[in-house]
Amino acid sequence: MRTGSAARDDMISFIIRRLIAGVLTVITICVFGFFLLYLGAHDIARRLVGSTADPEIVARKEIELGLDRPLLTRFVDWTGSALVGDLGRSWFSGQEVTDALATRLPVTLSLTLGATILTAVVGVLVGVLAASQRGTADRIIQVIIVVVSAVPGFLIALFLVFIFGLTLRIFPATGYIPFGTSVVGWLSTIALPVIALALGAIASVAQQVRGAMIDSLRLDYVRTLRSRGIPHGRVVYRHVLRNAAGPALSVLGLQVIVMFGGAVVVEQVFSLPGLGQAAVAATLQGDVPLVMGIIVSTALLVLVINLIVDLLQGVLNPKVRVS
Repeated sequence: MRTGSAARDDMISFIIRRLIAGVLTVITICVFGFFLLYLGAHDIARRLVGSTADPEIVARKEIELGLDRPLLTRFVDWTGSALVGDLGRSWFSGQEVTDALATRLPVTLSLTLGATILTAVVGVLVGVLAASQRGTADRIIQVIIVVVSAVPGFLIALFLVFIFGLTLRIFPATGYIPFGTSVVGWLSTIALPVIALALGAIASVAQQVRGAMIDSLRLDYVRTLRSRGIPHGRVVYRHVLRNAAGPALSVLGLQVIVMFGGAVVVEQVFSLPGLGQAAVAATLQGDVPLVMGIIVSTALLVLVINLIVDLLQGVLNPKVRVS
């Protein structure tokens, strides 16, 4: 039997391993992103000064943007600046990239955090219900899960806008109100986007919870607990659900990452000024510094999410710490 000190050492070692792996992943993403973006950044200077500009003006603009220097030198300079929080300026607006991210990141975080909470709560409840009430209820839930999983996210978003935004006018169809301006207004503007973002994830988490719980309900110790007269609800929520929590957490962590990608579409449909909308506009313009800033911020967010999921997994399942 392991002592508390040994278990603590295992957890610390586990955290360090996961952190190192996450940092290496972020570095890899940044390196590949930088070189791919700059290798594809052709004629940016001419687009900025105009297609009819003289070659001398174009050349001066390239010098101003640093495009005349070797690519490796630009990467070393960008890395040094990024490590102290300076991600450069947007080539098109001239705004500091960190300032642009600071205004848009709260919007995307509001959506993903709200969708994550909704997914965790509803997904677990639906999965538990499906596993506990085998029969008609389970079959109905399975049909709903299959239908929701098959419908593209943008169609769900458009449906919600049409029904609840334009027809019933319960929620605003577009726009965003910051949390600091009005809490009620903030909730009303993110309600439909959060639902659109979360529905597919809820289906995946519910399916995973259902499968894991059905497997756990067949274990010998569960039969033993039931034979002792322990109420079914207590067995399910105090014992079986704990076993199902590990697989559910893994799926939830993956779904949160998927939500960042889905936010691009959802923000476009609901006209939300988040990272997704900025990423689309910056990519179409060829605004490399802003795109790199979005890549870095997204990679760091994914690192934090994965680390949190790994920590929870380590708490729930001690075997994970030494794997």
